[in-house]
Amino acid sequence: MSRRYDSRTTIFSPEGRLYQVEYAMEAIGHAGTCLGILANDGVVLAAERRNINKLLDEVANSEKIYKLNNDLACSVAGITSDANVLTNELRLIAQRYLLQYQEPVPCEQLVATLCDLKQAYTQFGGKRPFGVSILYIGWDKHYGFQLYQSDPSGNYGGWKATCIGNNSANAVSLLKQEYKDGEMSIKDTLALAVKVLSKTLDMTKLTSEKVEIATLTREDNQSKIQTLTSEEVEVLIKQHEEEEAKAEAEKKKEKS
Repeated sequence: MSRRYDSRTTIFSPEGRLYQVEYAMEAIGHAGTCLGILANDGVVLAAERRNINKLLDEVANSEKIYKLNNDLACSVAGITSDANVLTNELRLIAQRYLLQYQEPVPCEQLVATLCDLKQAYTQFGGKRPFGVSILYIGWDKHYGFQLYQSDPSGNYGGWKATCIGNNSANAVSLLKQEYKDGEMSIKDTLALAVKVLSKTLDMTKLTSEKVEIATLTREDNQSKIQTLTSEEVEVLIKQHEEEEAKAEAEKKKEKS
């Protein structure tokens, strides 16, 4: 029991816990799954689409993946309205840095600046933590392709592959088994992303309507952020289903 230690953001429990931050993490645990995977020649972001309705007017191409500038994009899990505020702030941070220094903002500096704001909302009375975890993909001249994750507490870290949202623990466990450090191309990571989503999402069959995938690659010394079309996602899903069918057929042969 929290015994009313959760009535203010600023109150620590006797165990040293901030319940409001833990509640924000719990909200993210029930949100749509998002995963990121780092490759040698790029980064992949994949997200589960939950808000599917035939009556919706699809004005924007994206629901879960946001482009921040030419070198950076992010995906969110949690409260969408909070996510809109934070993604706008990320774009402002990137543009202020570009205006001041005449060069793109380094990935980690952008993440750290936003996490300072996130942490402030766990500290001041009258505010609540943002109910959003964010995956960031980016490229800069210092460290090349990068993948970061940040939490409502303001904690962040760099990852080779990670997942946030619903069933994230199962997805991370599968990524630990399947990810091959230093051997993954963008094609391999796309296949792995589809495989992980197919095993962890609460649906009988994976479809392009329920999944959104974006890639960050480099061409002619320029970053290229591309959201895959429904047709391209369907091709990846079909390839995965064929490989699964082959693997099952081989298992049956071994048993017989």
